[in-house]
Amino acid sequence: MSEDRLIERIKILFRINLGIKKNERVLIFTDKINPEEKIAPEDKSRRERTKDLARLIAKVCRGYCKEVLYMEYKALMSHGTEPPERLWKMAFGDKAIESMNKISLMDPILNKRANKEQIKKAENIVSKNRRDVVDVIIGLSNYSTSHTKFRDLLTRRAGARYASMPLFDSDMFFRSMNVNWKALERKTKNLAKKVGKADLIELSAPNGTRLSLSKEGRKVGADTGILVRSGSFGNLPAGEVYFAPLEGTAEGRLVIEWAPTHKLEYPVTLIVKKGRVAVVSGEDRYRDVIEKKLKENDDFRNIAELGIGTNDKATRPDNIIESEKISGTVHIALGDNSSFGGKVRTPFHQDFIFFRPTLRLIHKNRDEELILDKGRRLI
Repeated sequence: MSEDRLIERIKILFRINLGIKKNERVLIFTDKINPEEKIAPEDKSRRERTKDLARLIAKVCRGYCKEVLYMEYKALMSHGTEPPERLWKMAFGDKAIESMNKISLMDPILNKRANKEQIKKAENIVSKNRRDVVDVIIGLSNYSTSHTKFRDLLTRRAGARYASMPLFDSDMFFRSMNVNWKALERKTKNLAKKVGKADLIELSAPNGTRLSLSKEGRKVGADTGILVRSGSFGNLPAGEVYFAPLEGTAEGRLVIEWAPTHKLEYPVTLIVKKGRVAVVSGEDRYRDVIEKKLKENDDFRNIAELGIGTNDKATRPDNIIESEKISGTVHIALGDNSSFGGKVRTPFHQDFIFFRPTLRLIHKNRDEELILDKGRRLI
């Protein structure tokens, strides 16, 4: 693709998705390959392209706003890990972070050990220093910052608009980002409203996946890609309905055929009991990756999210940021859900995609409603 065509797509990101204004300050960041990472050559190439794209976006953005702040930092090796303190200072301003450090707040927040009282104090500090907070954040880090207190405080307390774009590749601008955004918004919100009325959810797939869980009391989100209102947050590319299942309620088995960035040679099965992964089995080497990660922290086993893809232009199965948006798919995440209505706060959040799913809503009066039938939308 030519750089000129890419720049035109980037301008659409500024105008339609984020609505950036001339008087605003924008923070753009990405992460660099960590020397401790073991990555395939093709993934290394993608990571380098993403870094180049972040620099290009920052360059183009200077013609759209008052100030552009840009940062690259060493990759943190896991989705959901809090970004470094230097990025917090750029986003919230030196005064807010200095105030947090004076009362020893930053360390527990960065390590996801902060209690409710500490979080409340941090929220108050952010609110008092809201004028110093940037207006828009574009997160192009390989490891997602969506499920972090960094993102939550920026959007929920400071009113910043936040586009989270982990694993992003520039070709997405011409595929899953090349969508009728108004139509996607309408469809996604309608589905979210429908799912929001359910009490229980039953998921199945032809590969042997079977999972039931409770949605009771949990708010359903709609990731539409339109992030122009104060406090807006979402993934780009966008197109999903999602919620945090009630902890302890998920039961069944998840048969994983796709890792976040590649297809597995053999399926890996997760047995879920009382809302957590109890057993991991399978012949693929990726089983060892999952087992090693889950042994780090018991909260990593939590069934954190159920999401439903709604983007008809999303097609790529080997990149989770796009595959989870494919219309008619379902994804299940493990780990942290504290930033979208759950109770588990932990430095890990990993999604897995399921193709051709059947999804059944069960209401409090026990009426049932089928909304996906082997990947075919029924509403």
